[in-house]
Amino acid sequence: MADWNALGGNAGVAAVLFLAAADAAYNAYSATNSSPQTTELFAGDRADTLWKYVKLGHVQVAGIVGFAAWIAHKQGLAMWPLLGGGAVALAMHGMYAHALKAGRDGATPTLLPR
Repeated sequence: MADWNALGGNAGVAAVLFLAAADAAYNAYSATNSSPQTTELFAGDRADTLWKYVKLGHVQVAGIVGFAAWIAHKQGLAMWPLLGGGAVALAMHGMYAHALKAGRDGATPTLLPR
């Protein structure tokens, strides 16, 4: 179990780092990608293009979170941006992977004729 007391006066800073990294990750994905719902709607027609932008979002998040962790490392708090951004990256990857699978299965109506 984690020793939260080890953070001492840095507990608040750790929480802010976690939330800031999570927010930055969500912002990177929203700036790069259509929504998972849109991905599902168009997956049958444009899956490769849609997934390309998910990958670009992953790269941006890795860069942003990696830089934040590098800075936070000086205070021994590098894991908090990694956890915040990493949790969002895993959630977004899962949502987009599901959207592509659901959109490709043919059961989801698309906006483009097939």
